[in-house]
Amino acid sequence: MGRGDRAPQLLFEEPVPPERSLVEITAAREVDHGGGTPVRRLLPKRARSTIGAWCFVDHFGPQDIAAGRGMFVPPHPHTCLQTVTWLVEGEVLHRDSLSNEQLIRPGQLNLMTAGRGIAHAEESPPDHPSVMHGVQLWVALPERSSRVDPSFDHLPQLPVAEASGARVTVLVGELL
Repeated sequence: MGRGDRAPQLLFEEPVPPERSLVEITAAREVDHGGGTPVRRLLPKRARSTIGAWCFVDHFGPQDIAAGRGMFVPPHPHTCLQTVTWLVEGEVLHRDSLSNEQLIRPGQLNLMTAGRGIAHAEESPPDHPSVMHGVQLWVALPERSSRVDPSFDHLPQLPVAEASGARVTVLVGELL
């Protein structure tokens, strides 16, 4: 975990009242993420720019990267948001302008808070596994949190619950 022993947290709270429950099926579009890893983006879309604070929903893989370089997203800046990265398969090396360098593996989570500004890069390590598969969720920070100091947190182990043959990994929030 970065920045001492504090627990990382998403900087928004937006409960959805039951009367606003909605099921929407939407198709993803493929976008060029600049590094040879195809990304299927669910948000934003012309018809729906956000769902609450969630402003980008990206899914990458499963992709066979055994013969190639794997993921390579060159350094780029962010402000006023958080990214949540979770892998199903593969490995990604995160480097940022705060001097963090962290390898993320399946079942782990990276939480990067851009706040007033951070630059980062993501790439497969040289001896990467043969398959890459994961998701990255982007959260638009509320005005009161948009200019916080940038930070990075790595959660090496996430809460998991199993019941009736189902396995649930809690990425954000709490499992009741």
